Amino acid sequence: MPQVGSTETPPAKSLEQGLKNRHVGMIAIGGVIGAGLFVGSGAGIHGTGPAILLSYALAGLLVILVMRMLGEMSAASPDTGSFSAYADRAIGRWAGFTIGWLYWWFWAVVLAVEATAGAKIVHGWIPALPQWTLALILMIFLTATNLFSVGSYGEFEFWFSTIKVAAIAVFIVLGVLAIFGLLPGTDAVGTSNLAGHGFFPHGYGAVITGLLTVVFSFMGSEIVTIAAGESRDPGRAVTKAVNSVIWRIIVFYLGSIAVIVTLLPWSDSNVASSPYVAVLDRIGISGAGTIMDVIVLTAVLSCLNSGLYTASRMAFSLAERGDAPKAFAATTARGVPHVAIWVSVAFGFLAVIFDYTSPDTVFLFLLNGSGAVALFVWAVIAVSQLRMRRRLEREAPERIVVRMWLYPYLTVATIVGIAAILIVMLFDHDGRPQVLWSVAVAAVVLIAAFVRHGRSRATEPIAPGPVPADR
Repeated sequence: MPQVGSTETPPAKSLEQGLKNRHVGMIAIGGVIGAGLFVGSGAGIHGTGPAILLSYALAGLLVILVMRMLGEMSAASPDTGSFSAYADRAIGRWAGFTIGWLYWWFWAVVLAVEATAGAKIVHGWIPALPQWTLALILMIFLTATNLFSVGSYGEFEFWFSTIKVAAIAVFIVLGVLAIFGLLPGTDAVGTSNLAGHGFFPHGYGAVITGLLTVVFSFMGSEIVTIAAGESRDPGRAVTKAVNSVIWRIIVFYLGSIAVIVTLLPWSDSNVASSPYVAVLDRIGISGAGTIMDVIVLTAVLSCLNSGLYTASRMAFSLAERGDAPKAFAATTARGVPHVAIWVSVAFGFLAVIFDYTSPDTVFLFLLNGSGAVALFVWAVIAVSQLRMRRRLEREAPERIVVRMWLYPYLTVATIVGIAAILIVMLFDHDGRPQVLWSVAVAAVVLIAAFVRHGRSRATEPIAPGPVPADR
C-alpha cells in the first residue's frame, strides 16, 4: 500500500487540456474493445454455447446502467478523479480513498498482464529476444508516449482504437455476408448453428456462468470520464460518450459474437481457442492467424496505453485530495503528472518480473487480488449516484444534463445485480479466489482509509463545471 502523504492538500496542479474531441470520441468507442473480446470470448462460447449472447447482453446491460449513472455525475461535475472523487462527495472521504487506490491497483496489475500478452505475440515474430525484454520495450515505449503530453496519449489511442473499431466492423460485415452465402465459396448457414444442438446446450444456468466469464471484458468503459477532464469541453464529451454506449456494446460485442455463433458450431475446438481466427479461416481469409495477432497486439497496446494513463491520473487525483504523496501531483511544463506515471509503470514492471519468477504465488495473488475490483468500482458508482442525485437536485438541478433512467429504481436494481454476481462468484470454482483475495486487498485499503479519514461523511459541495451546450 503506498504511503499516504501529508494531511495538507497539495497545491493545485493544472493538467493540460490537450485531448481533442476526436480523441475523446474514439477513446469512448474503442474503450469497450479489449484483447479479452478477441481472445477470451472463445472460452465463454465453448462453455455456454449460443446462449453466450444472453451472457453478453446481461453484462452489457449492467455496463450501460453503470455508465449512465457515471455519466450523470461526470456531466454535472467533470473531474479527473471521476468516480473516486464522486465517492468522496457522495459517500465519504474514506470511500473515495478506498476505491481510488483499488482502481490504481487494478490498472497497475493490468499493465503487467497486457505487457506480457503483447510480448508473447511479438516473441512469436522475433524469437531471438526474451519475452521479458519485449515486455520492457513495450512498457518503455508507451511510458514515453504518456510522458510527452496528454495529446500524444490521445493521438496514439485514437489510432489504436480506430484499428480496433475498423477490424470489428470489417469482421461483422464479412461475417454477415458469409452467413447469407454472399461471399465466394460460402453457402447460407441459416440458424442451424444457433439451434441445431439447442440454444442452451449446457442448460440455463450456463448463462450465469458465462456472465462471470465475460463481464470483466467490459472494464475500461469508464476511462472516458477520466479522459474527459483533460478535454476542452468535458461536459459535452461525457454526454456524447454516455449516449453512445448502448450502440457500442450492441455492435461490437453482441454483433461480433452473434456472427461467430451463427457462422460456426459453438463446439468447434477452433472456436474455443481463437473464435475470430476460426471465422476468418471459415470465410477463406488467408493469413487469418497473423491478421488477428496484429489486431490483438493493437488491442493490447491500446490497453497498455490507457491503463498507464488511467492509473497515473487516478494517482494524481488522489494526491490532489491529500490521499497520496504530494509528489504524485507534480506535473511537467506540458501538464503531465510524470511522477504518477513513473510510479505506476514501475509497479507494473515489477509485476511483470513476478509473472516470470513467481507465476503461481506472487503474480497469482496480484491477479486474484484485483479480479473483482471492477465490480467494486461499479457498486461504488451506483451508490454514489444514488446519493449524489439527491444533492444535485437540491443544490444544482440545472447541472443534471444526463439523467439515470427510472431513478432510483434502476440504480437500486443495479446494486442488487452487482451483489448477486459477487455471490455467484463465491460459489464458482474460478471466481471464489478472485472475490476472496480482492476483498482481502480491499479490507487492507479500507483500514488505511479509516486510519486516514475515520468515518468521514460526505460534506463537499457539488463542484462546478461547464454545462454541455448539446445534450
